[in-house]
Amino acid sequence: MTSTISGAAGVSRRGFLGLAGLAITTAGLAACGGGGGSTSGGASASSSVKLPTYKEFTGLTPDLAGNAKGLQAAYFKLPKPVQSVKDAPLKGKVTGLTETFDTMSPAMKDNPFWQRLNAKLGGDLELQIAEDIGDGYPAKFATVLASNDLPDMMWVPPNQGIPNIGPMLEAKFQDLTPYLSGDAVLEYPNLAALKPDSWKTAVVNGKIWGAPIPSTPFGQVYIGNRETWAEVGGFGASNADEFLAKAKEITRPGEQKYALEPSYINALHMVGEWFGAPNGWAVNKDRTLTNLYETDEYAASVEFVAKMFAAGVFYPDAQATDIRARVANGSVGAQVVSGPHDLNDYRALNETAGFEILVPFSADGKVTPTYDMGYGTVGFTPFKKADESKIRELLALMNYLSAPFGTVEYLQKNYGELGQDYTLDGNGNPLRTETGTTNAPGLVSALTIMSSPENVNFNPGFDDDTRYVNQQQQKLLEIAWRNPTNGSYSDTNAKVGAKIGKQLRDKVTDVVTGRAKINELQNAVKRWKSEGGDKIRDEYQAALASDAPVFRT
Repeated sequence: MTSTISGAAGVSRRGFLGLAGLAITTAGLAACGGGGGSTSGGASASSSVKLPTYKEFTGLTPDLAGNAKGLQAAYFKLPKPVQSVKDAPLKGKVTGLTETFDTMSPAMKDNPFWQRLNAKLGGDLELQIAEDIGDGYPAKFATVLASNDLPDMMWVPPNQGIPNIGPMLEAKFQDLTPYLSGDAVLEYPNLAALKPDSWKTAVVNGKIWGAPIPSTPFGQVYIGNRETWAEVGGFGASNADEFLAKAKEITRPGEQKYALEPSYINALHMVGEWFGAPNGWAVNKDRTLTNLYETDEYAASVEFVAKMFAAGVFYPDAQATDIRARVANGSVGAQVVSGPHDLNDYRALNETAGFEILVPFSADGKVTPTYDMGYGTVGFTPFKKADESKIRELLALMNYLSAPFGTVEYLQKNYGELGQDYTLDGNGNPLRTETGTTNAPGLVSALTIMSSPENVNFNPGFDDDTRYVNQQQQKLLEIAWRNPTNGSYSDTNAKVGAKIGKQLRDKVTDVVTGRAKINELQNAVKRWKSEGGDKIRDEYQAALASDAPVFRT
């Protein structure tokens, strides 16, 4: 038995999408205190930190080049691997806390794939791995944090969802700024190959706390089953009403067939792009900020998604866990995924079907649509406070685990040993063996979520998919906007952003599903502003980059 492996192994759609809203109950943090200025002034301090010097990895040439705008380098097959690390990084045992978004792997003592990786690392990498079930990682993170018996490393999801992150880091973890700021990072070349935008997410209180974990720079997109939408003339539309008409025509409950997955907030995000809504925050001409929630485009989007719900085009079971399979077999027409990258998840379920990535269109044929680029990372991994020797050992480990796609180290981390954990197909692409399929996925996911290189576009065995993704990425970049606050730190957002955002989204869901009236949205936005939104705005405005573009000119 074999299975194909993608270039972004280890992070599931559900898990990745969940990161943006992840809230961790940091028991005991209030008593942590913090270093000077840790609970206030973090935004201004973080805006002035000197980021690690970027030095591109040039050891391989992709089949389709990427670019600085975000286009991902693409490979048609696995290149001949090149060495990026000279010496084994470990001197002994290192411990860590992370999470898996795949089937849990056997424990280290029963896992030859893990043991072979440790042999290459030169020591024992022992991991506590939480599963992506309910509040599994948040609960585990809080318990370990409160125990005062920390592992050497702990993966921290994107800081928007973690309250009191400044005091937590100051009290429990090592400031890595002296080891990574500026040219200091060049001692660890694979970390220096991580882009500056990625590093911004690892900066809090003007200090660098860990190596970031890059993800796709792109944001959410609708992926649809080509054959399903061909019944109504294709997946695209010239305006929102035409799209809804197509969705209604596809939806036939008597045949158990529906146009869209039942994720209303994700659908709202997609529709908001059709209406030209800003990506999180809009920079005004006077350099003030307006939040997405405060815009007419957002209100119009909520009203339209309520219209879609009333038309019955969403699959009726909001708790369904098999939506990807339903998109693959065509019983659900489309779902929102975390980015326009590999299509392997669908190919694994239906090798012969076609799948399309929807490029946002104008809601009324007049307004200019937008496309929201993503946050770009899934957090960072800080180290427990330790002496310089231990810190440098941990940095060497992260340098190994962050090796770029196509390197010997990347191959070892993601695929293992040729002939034992994987084989190569006729085109030189990796296929996991039966034992590799059992032993690798859960551990690879856990390693990838705590350390990763910049992503690439790689769909082994499906070169046309790789070309298509590349073409769609270029179209998306033509209308792309980045959240102007990405990489900025807001103390208030860290403390209350997740809570007040959830309150508002809950009300939006009520409006979409008919449990609340559209005029209740305005009061929900007022509450969001008064309970922290306005203060978050002030802090982000103070740290706003001078080159952040004005949203509407």
